[in-house]
Amino acid sequence: MVRILINSKSNNGTGKTSGEEIEKLLPGETFEYVDVTTIGNAYDYLDTVPEDVKVVFCGGDGTLQHLANDIHSRPLKRDIYFFPAGSGNDFWNDVKGSVKDELLLVNKYLEKLPVTIVDGKEYCFVNGVGYGIDGYCCEEGDRQRALSDKPINYTSIAIKGLLFKFKPRTAKITVDGVVHEFKNAWLAPVMNGKFYGGGMKVAPDQDRLNKERTLTCVVMYDKIPLHALMIFPKIFKGELVNETKHVSVFTGKDITVEFDQPCAMQIDGETFLNISSTETHAYRD
Repeated sequence: MVRILINSKSNNGTGKTSGEEIEKLLPGETFEYVDVTTIGNAYDYLDTVPEDVKVVFCGGDGTLQHLANDIHSRPLKRDIYFFPAGSGNDFWNDVKGSVKDELLLVNKYLEKLPVTIVDGKEYCFVNGVGYGIDGYCCEEGDRQRALSDKPINYTSIAIKGLLFKFKPRTAKITVDGVVHEFKNAWLAPVMNGKFYGGGMKVAPDQDRLNKERTLTCVVMYDKIPLHALMIFPKIFKGELVNETKHVSVFTGKDITVEFDQPCAMQIDGETFLNISSTETHAYRD
């Protein structure tokens, strides 16, 4: 028996259809579908599933983020598998590439996660915490989604943000106690993986399972919006970090990002509004 915990709302409402691809990978098995939004706390729910039932979570990065926060780095008592059915699938692209030819055992990716603290509350994150124009893109995407069921074009949102809508901030980045200041900062994500934002390879050298469990912060700053727009597309190929006159990269265990004016931020795609600062911490045994 395979129990597929499906997020039917993922991938613009086609998650159920995507989840049925799992059946092709496990011929001869019997399957049961459960809507992941109905199970309550996933960590507690897993205790109720019989040991002989294989558990597969099927959804996108948001599904993984909620699962990660239910687990909150506690030891898992059973194997958990994952199959991508999201619109971005940044986690999957980081660890497996784009080929969806198998299920992924995700225990080691969920048990020792970093956390970010926002307004006094602690959140685990799987891929990254975006702060700046990336948060603005999520904010605008949420607004458009509330008005229409059409797919969201985040590239278009980013272009308009860079040219007109989003105003860069003065940023103070503190990495393991060392302070760095930047004027005209457009983004300053803190990354556990390489990808965020549905295919942006913002931190190409970040290894989410690195021995030290360090995180990567990438700061992009430019006083000329048109030039910022010209170099921004390099983020999709992992080449933005090569723009060393306008991009700085830091690694560390404790990273605080402070902007002189509040703006939106996102944690694995979940939007938080009017945030002035956030601090992140790598997992510690």
